[in-house]
Amino acid sequence: MSETPLNFWQPNETIKGGETMPSPFPGMDPYLEHPEIWPGVHLLLIAALAESLSPQLRPKYSVSVEVRLYETTGEGSLLVGIPDVSVQKVTRQTQQLNAVAIATQPSLATSQPIQVNVPMPLTVRQGYLEIREVATKEVVTAIELLSPINKRAGKGRKTYENKRQRVLNSSTNLVEIDLLRAYEPMLLFGDNWQSDYSVLVSRSNSRPQAELYAFNLPDKAVEFQLPLREGDEAPTVNLQELLDDIYDRSGYDLKLDYTQEPVPPCAETESAWLANLLTEKGLR
Repeated sequence: MSETPLNFWQPNETIKGGETMPSPFPGMDPYLEHPEIWPGVHLLLIAALAESLSPQLRPKYSVSVEVRLYETTGEGSLLVGIPDVSVQKVTRQTQQLNAVAIATQPSLATSQPIQVNVPMPLTVRQGYLEIREVATKEVVTAIELLSPINKRAGKGRKTYENKRQRVLNSSTNLVEIDLLRAYEPMLLFGDNWQSDYSVLVSRSNSRPQAELYAFNLPDKAVEFQLPLREGDEAPTVNLQELLDDIYDRSGYDLKLDYTQEPVPPCAETESAWLANLLTEKGLR
């Protein structure tokens, strides 16, 4: 179970009547990264990308929403709402309590069973997009929107890395959108860079070179051109417009409590910026 305070989902008291409130953040809203909220955001953004791209790509290309299945056990605890910090805290406390129990309690009789839990596999469905050429049915571009299971160390990350490498070794373009601050980013080579969020555009005809659009919490989300066949006009994806539309249409202003810290937490400098921004907006 999540250790998130129970009032996380309570409507913000500053919203009145039927009014809607846009996200107070100029770019990505870090509160959307919460593990209980992100799965919904992921589905909505995949659908929004498909909806916005489809009319721009007709009639030569079609957009397909595909689903990939992951099976995970203990490594996927974040997927059911347990932040890493909570897992580590519980583990350390459990280890300490176990050590005390072993030192102070007599040995247990073997005839008395001990209640334990066994690892149960959890099947996770994750959507992604494929741009196909109508005439040949070939996948021209794959669009991936990363989730915790892709980035967190374990079986899920290895599965995604294998799929990513197959795409990079093929003639398919890759767009990889990372809107999660948690965990290590996907492997890239080049100048040292570090950012909260990024969009990787890897064109098959220019590999190993690729374009990386990096932005931070105070920045607007980027615009980028979707790679297609060489010579075809590439549509522009305005990521900020899509995020803003999802926020408004899905009523996230009623679901997020900005008086609390986001999960995962921000770095110290960004935390101060976030607090000032929310205070200015009257949300703290």
